[in-house]
Amino acid sequence: MLSGAWRDRLHAWRNRLLADPRFQRAAARLPLTRPIARRRSRELFDLCAGFIYSQVVLASVRLGVLDALAEGPRRPAALAAELGLPEASAERLLAAAAALRLLERRSGGRYGLGDLGAVLASSPGIRAMVEHHAVLYDDLQDPVALLRSERGGTALGAYWGYAGAEAPEALSAEQVGPYSELMAASQPMVAAEVLDAYSLRRHRRLMDVGGGEGAFLLAAAERWPHLAGCVVDLPAVAERAQARFAEQGVADRLTAVGADFFREALPGDADLVTLVRILHDHDDEQALALLRNLHRSLRPGTTLLVAEPMASTPGAERVGDAYFGIYLFAMGRGRPRTAEENQALLRAAGFAEPRLLRGCNPLQARVIAAKSRDQSP
Repeated sequence: MLSGAWRDRLHAWRNRLLADPRFQRAAARLPLTRPIARRRSRELFDLCAGFIYSQVVLASVRLGVLDALAEGPRRPAALAAELGLPEASAERLLAAAAALRLLERRSGGRYGLGDLGAVLASSPGIRAMVEHHAVLYDDLQDPVALLRSERGGTALGAYWGYAGAEAPEALSAEQVGPYSELMAASQPMVAAEVLDAYSLRRHRRLMDVGGGEGAFLLAAAERWPHLAGCVVDLPAVAERAQARFAEQGVADRLTAVGADFFREALPGDADLVTLVRILHDHDDEQALALLRNLHRSLRPGTTLLVAEPMASTPGAERVGDAYFGIYLFAMGRGRPRTAEENQALLRAAGFAEPRLLRGCNPLQARVIAAKSRDQSP
C-alpha cells in the first residue's frame, strides 16, 4: 500500500507525462494506446463544449423537435416550416441533435428520433428539468463571480422561494407554484428508484415529509393499494397536494398537512416516513434540526427512508459532486452529502441502524433506511 507522499509523487509523474506533447503524439500513434488517447481527447473536448450540447438539447425541447419526430421521420424543410425556423437553421440544429444521439439520420434525407431522443420525448420530468436549467445558466454566465459572492441573491435562489425566505410558511400559492410543478414533474423518476429499492408491503401508513404536490405519495399508493398516507409541506404547497388528491379521487386515502417540519410537531401515526430529495436542499444545521424534529414526532420503531442523489457515488460522481454541488451552491443553501455523511446525520438525530439499500440507478437516488429509537430515559 503506497503512502500518501508516494502516491502524490506518482500522480505528479503521471501528470508531467500526460502534459508532454511528445508523449501525447506517441500515444496517438501507437496501436495499443491510440484508443485511450482518442477517448481522453474526446472527453476533454466534451468538457469544453458541454454548454453548447446543453443548448442544443434545450432548443430541441423548446422548439418541439422531439414531439414532431415522435410521429415519424421528417425532412428538414418540412420541419423548418413547422418550427418557424429558416431551413438552414433547422438543418444545423438537426445535425447537431443527431451528433448528440437525440436524433438520427434516416433514408431520403429525413431525421427521426435517436435512442436518447426517444427517452427524452417520453419523459416529461427530464424535459421539465431541461427547461428549468435556463434559470441556472443565468447564474453561471460568470461562474467565478458566483463562487466569489456570498450565497444567495441568484436567479435560482429566487426560483426556489423557500430557499431565501425568512418565513417560508407564509409563501403564497403563486410563489410556490413553479417549483411545486417542477418537482411533481421530475418526481416519478426518483419515485420508481425508491419503490424498487424498498418494499412497502408491510407498511400501512406513509408520511412523505416535504412531499410537494404528492407525486411520490401517489406513486407509492398506486403501487401499494393498501397504503394510506399524508404529505407534510408548506401550507401553500399542501393545499396544492390536497387539490391533486381530490382530482385523482384518492382523498379518502391520502391527505396533506401544512406545517413547518423544522419546528412543529408532525403527525406520529405513520409507520413509514420518507424524505425524498429533501436533506440535500439544506445546510447541515438545518438538516439536523429537521431530522431531530422528525425523530421527536415519531413512535419508536418507525422506519425512515432518505432518498436523494449522493456525493461520491461510484459511477455517478458527476451527478453528486459536480451537478448538485454547483446547483445547490447557486440555489443558496444545501449541499450533496455522501452516504456516510447522511448516515452520521441520522445517528446524531437519534435514528438507529441507518443502512444503505441496494438500488438500480444511483444517478436518480440512493436510499438509506433507518429506525426511530425509544427516547425515554
